[in-house]
Amino acid sequence: MLNIPSALSAEFKLTQAQVTATIELIDDGSTIPFIARYRKEATGGVSDTTLRELGERLIYLRNLEARKTEILRFIDEQGKLTPELRAEIETAAVMRRVEDLYKPYKKKRATRASKAREAGLEPLAALILEQSLTRGEPLALTAGHINIEAGCDTPELALRGALDIIAEQIADDAEYTALLRGFTRKRGSIVSVAADAGEKTAYEMYYDFNEPILKIPNHRVLAINRGEKAEKLRVKVQVDADVAVGMLEKRVIKRPSIFTEPLKTTLADSYKRLIAPSLEREMRNELTERAEKDAIKVFAGNTENLLLTPPVRDARVIAIDPGYRTGCKVAVLDERGKLLDYTTIYPTPPKSDIAGAVNVLAQYAGKYDVNVIVVGNGTGSRETEEAVAGFIEKSGRDIKYTIVNEAGASVYSASKLASEEYPDLDVTTRGAMSLGRRLQDPLAELVKIPPKSIGVGQYQHDLNQTALDTALSGVVENAVNRVGVDLNTASAPLLSYVAGIGAAVAKNIVAYREANGAFTDRGQLKKVPKLGDKAFGQCAGFLRITGGENPLDSTAVHPESYAIATEILKRAGVRPEAITNGGVSDISERVGDLPALAAELGAGLPTVRDIIAELQKPGRDIRDDAPRVVFSRSVKSFDDLTVGMELSGTVRNVVDFGAFVDIGVKRDGLVHVSKMANRFVKHPSEVVAVGDTVKVWVDSIDKERGKIGLAMAEGR
Repeated sequence: MLNIPSALSAEFKLTQAQVTATIELIDDGSTIPFIARYRKEATGGVSDTTLRELGERLIYLRNLEARKTEILRFIDEQGKLTPELRAEIETAAVMRRVEDLYKPYKKKRATRASKAREAGLEPLAALILEQSLTRGEPLALTAGHINIEAGCDTPELALRGALDIIAEQIADDAEYTALLRGFTRKRGSIVSVAADAGEKTAYEMYYDFNEPILKIPNHRVLAINRGEKAEKLRVKVQVDADVAVGMLEKRVIKRPSIFTEPLKTTLADSYKRLIAPSLEREMRNELTERAEKDAIKVFAGNTENLLLTPPVRDARVIAIDPGYRTGCKVAVLDERGKLLDYTTIYPTPPKSDIAGAVNVLAQYAGKYDVNVIVVGNGTGSRETEEAVAGFIEKSGRDIKYTIVNEAGASVYSASKLASEEYPDLDVTTRGAMSLGRRLQDPLAELVKIPPKSIGVGQYQHDLNQTALDTALSGVVENAVNRVGVDLNTASAPLLSYVAGIGAAVAKNIVAYREANGAFTDRGQLKKVPKLGDKAFGQCAGFLRITGGENPLDSTAVHPESYAIATEILKRAGVRPEAITNGGVSDISERVGDLPALAAELGAGLPTVRDIIAELQKPGRDIRDDAPRVVFSRSVKSFDDLTVGMELSGTVRNVVDFGAFVDIGVKRDGLVHVSKMANRFVKHPSEVVAVGDTVKVWVDSIDKERGKIGLAMAEGR
């Protein structure tokens, strides 16, 4: 059977010791963030991304081995398991190969071939395949195989039944299947035509479409699938059937015989009736799986970048959720996101009460010392932004404003969670608050929204939802644990993503905090119901306490390493209180040779290095290295745009074919991958990421369709 640690070692280019240690930690219940951060000695410092991928492959390979065991048992029970077949199954590296080998022994529903076997025609089929008879008439030979009781009462029916058995044997043969699978993948094309050529739809570019399987990009696969699902396209895999049948003939027909022509006919039948339809399904599924895997990967990367957008600290915010008929909902938030006030203004049609809106903004700005105004990018955004820009210009106040992506705000505001958090507020006010808070602390707010609803995906509703949810949950978990969480302010949704803490325990932490006051020591976590020693070990290092009894509780140093950290501080000649005063910037120089220090302390060098880094800059936020939020815009509508105009924008989404950039109008502009640089760019993620601030030029304007084409490479 497959040696799983060896296979993973080769696949991920890790030592077998690294892989074995990782498997043991995973099997022991350790979470990926915990392993990545606090078990570097065991893993050799493998990243959280690689660990997660390794964990997924571990599950796949274990499932593969379990399936092999099951299949070997099934075949053995039939008395058909030969040493050669056992060896082939045991050495198979992928599930598809295992299933191909099992196919001839799998129980099938009644087929033409199974009925022929019941009629006793297998010996005749074997004789035909032997191809040893060169004289005589086929029907004269088959006459001796008539079985009247089984309904096979003529030589013609006997011959036909024997050939049906052969057709199924050919289709079930693992080697022939692999051969034709490779041929179809290499030489086949995806072809689509319109279900109704006269109908105008979003899929018109696929009305007469043909592209090789090897070359078709993932986003086109997903688009074609969507068009087929919407019944606007008819799709098939096209391949030269004559060549495929010829490949079978070359391998099956060994010499001339009296059955050569019937065999050729049977091979064509086997391919067209049994093999080709199966391979077409396989190719479509293979392309879809590949496209979905890539889309999920891109989606996950976009989500991670969005979650790690830097918070705008010390922002006292007026958040506005624009609308037309019902007006614009306004929420005023203090620096920590606490709701101070709320109302509705009507700067948009049909009322267009700009003066009234400006008056409200002026009152709130003065009363609450507001320094940032946030406007959602949805319906009515342009008119609202004009009112805000006009107010700021005339007010003389030091106020900035920015546009925030509304994606997912309505999902959160109408959720059970939002109603539990703010039972006395209506849905629209909750939505405005969410917009303001996602500026103040994007990570803390966005974890309240299902990841696939936050607007950075590609065909997310068409993807495998289980795989998508798993990937995105992993991304959120990684982001939350890389940043760390304030134990005394974090919401239950944010806490639920901390390593070792689920939704139930997160609620228990919040309930304990509300009943007993703020946590002053990480050890108090053990008093929280259902948070045992195992969970404490996983989560403690990711939870921060500011102003607690032990200064180390405000850092990423794990409690299991407090003794080491304390000794390091002692050797550096500084008191623990120095941590709360900005850290010890020269601690590395103070303690000297780190490998020697690690050896003296009986600690791993990676752990000592991490502790030193944390003591230098305790509680450092990794998001501080990301691009900052862009405030205020001069472009507000299509009418302000001209081809060739240079603008600054924020990347909102990255997909296979380009990136969508917010340039301050209602619709994001698209920078096609071909216009990203003055060189070939294989994928947009090579150049940009969600949250990046980029310089763009307007390349095209389609007012009728509301589309803006942008370029990042001047002159392209």
